[in-house]
Amino acid sequence: MNCFFNPQSEMALPKLNFPSYEFRMRDNKSRPEIFDVVRKKWVTLTPEEWVRQHTAKWLIEEKNYPASLLAVEKSIAVNGLTRRCDIVAFNHETKPVLIVECKAHDVEINQHVFDQAARYNLTLDVNLFLLTNGLQHFCCEVDHENEKYVFLKELPSYF
Repeated sequence: MNCFFNPQSEMALPKLNFPSYEFRMRDNKSRPEIFDVVRKKWVTLTPEEWVRQHTAKWLIEEKNYPASLLAVEKSIAVNGLTRRCDIVAFNHETKPVLIVECKAHDVEINQHVFDQAARYNLTLDVNLFLLTNGLQHFCCEVDHENEKYVFLKELPSYF
């Protein structure tokens, strides 16, 4: 796997299957951080956060999702428990339309990850899922009428 180094720290960051983006990074007490453009704050740079930040930039810059209609690490209640969705996109009426589940580059996107997004959807009732580890991306649309999922070749752009 191709990696490059964060110049502010010695942390190796994997090259992901996204376009190249510029990120603001810094070390804070020897802990690397990345600036989240959606939350507008510095967050700890973990392998999963690296994927989450790429995904957010990709949604904004390539798929035309307005940053103001994205929520990162959105808290929701699922069966009485508090859970956090990596990214939720909303339409202009503030209805959720997309759940994004991000994993670190070395975590396999499998049935467990898909089921996690499906559980979140019990609360959010969206039509689209995007599952990614930065290297592989899976997108599906919920067919509510036939109670099934249809996998798409790519995520539709914001409408």
